Amino acid sequence: MGETETATGTHPALDVLIAGAGYVGLAAAVSLKQSRPNLAVAVVDAAPKDAWKRDTRASAVAAAACRMLSQLGCWSEILPEAQPITDMVITDSRTADPVRPVYLTFDGEVAPGEPFAHMVANKVLNGALRRRAAELGIDIIEGVAVQAFETGIASVTIHLADSTSLNARLLVAADGVNSRLRDMAGIKAVRWEYGQSGIVCTIAHERPHNGRAEEHFLPAGPFAILPLKGNRSSIVWTERAEDAERLVNSDELVFETELEHRFGLQLGELRVEDKPRAWPLGLTLARDFVAPRFALAGDAAHGIHPIAGQGLNLGFKDVAALAETLVEADRLGQDIGALDVLQRYQIWRRFDTVQMGVTTDVLNRLFSNDFGPIRAMRDFGLGLVDRMPRLKSYFIRQASGLEGDMPRLLRGEAI
Repeated sequence: MGETETATGTHPALDVLIAGAGYVGLAAAVSLKQSRPNLAVAVVDAAPKDAWKRDTRASAVAAAACRMLSQLGCWSEILPEAQPITDMVITDSRTADPVRPVYLTFDGEVAPGEPFAHMVANKVLNGALRRRAAELGIDIIEGVAVQAFETGIASVTIHLADSTSLNARLLVAADGVNSRLRDMAGIKAVRWEYGQSGIVCTIAHERPHNGRAEEHFLPAGPFAILPLKGNRSSIVWTERAEDAERLVNSDELVFETELEHRFGLQLGELRVEDKPRAWPLGLTLARDFVAPRFALAGDAAHGIHPIAGQGLNLGFKDVAALAETLVEADRLGQDIGALDVLQRYQIWRRFDTVQMGVTTDVLNRLFSNDFGPIRAMRDFGLGLVDRMPRLKSYFIRQASGLEGDMPRLLRGEAI
């Protein structure tokens, strides 16, 4: 490959530059470099160096994503820190109800010995992907934002905040739901706010959870209890935006009292381990996933409600589909940044993401209310599903990411 002269020196020309060093951006870089070592791949991230180590959140990694991480050489490092979800229960009640009847239960396995999902701390996931990226020789440029980019016939020139310019055949934006690069590319997005925020924190409790995940549908929104290693759980608590802000800024005793009121005492005394944070919730769907020499992946392409716990897994589906599209094109001698190549990726992923966005939107509207007839209808529906093993099996396979037109990496296969 040739070299590009910049204001700060000489840099090798890249095949792919990925903006965003979260799990989506890193997984994209590793997937491409492992499959096609000849490709020059780099990652640039606006966050300060080691900021990822301060992320206290955790994510549900579906079975298909676990297979992908195994194929990428990361899962063996993650597994000792991952908590399998062995079963899941769903309730529907009011906050003040003394009893929360269970309407729906799911067995946690999609195959013998294979849970439908694991809970993994974000910093563990990010750390394993970074180690693998280093092994493959992928440069990660931290603490520098993309300021602008210009698309030419054969390449895209990316200007960084430190006055460096890089030349690549393709720029991939994995810079989050409020993607600046999406705006720079002129890609419009459909978006609306729910007037809700998701409160996220980690709690310790006296008794073991035994790998059980719980989702309580309350009038303000779902309250999810997700098991972590040890006697600990991750909480994703949906509240009206103004109430969420009040709660996270309240006295610790007030917060823990409100938490216990929703969590219950089935696991004994509770203790909040980290500072709770509230994240505004909405739906964002990019109108296009690609432009000439430009592609969106992860939350930059779609931001959905966490009610189904599928945000990370949609991002990994993007990664697997994009990597397979680019690798196959490169093997055929095609230009990986050409629009006709990138449109194959868009066609592959667009319907699935729109479908999931609409599904989570409908579920949120259906369950985040206290209207009597709707409550009766949804409780009847949950109870009906609970009595239909085949339908339950289908839903758990959907949640595990093992249904539909799956890219090879999600099947645990090399590209």
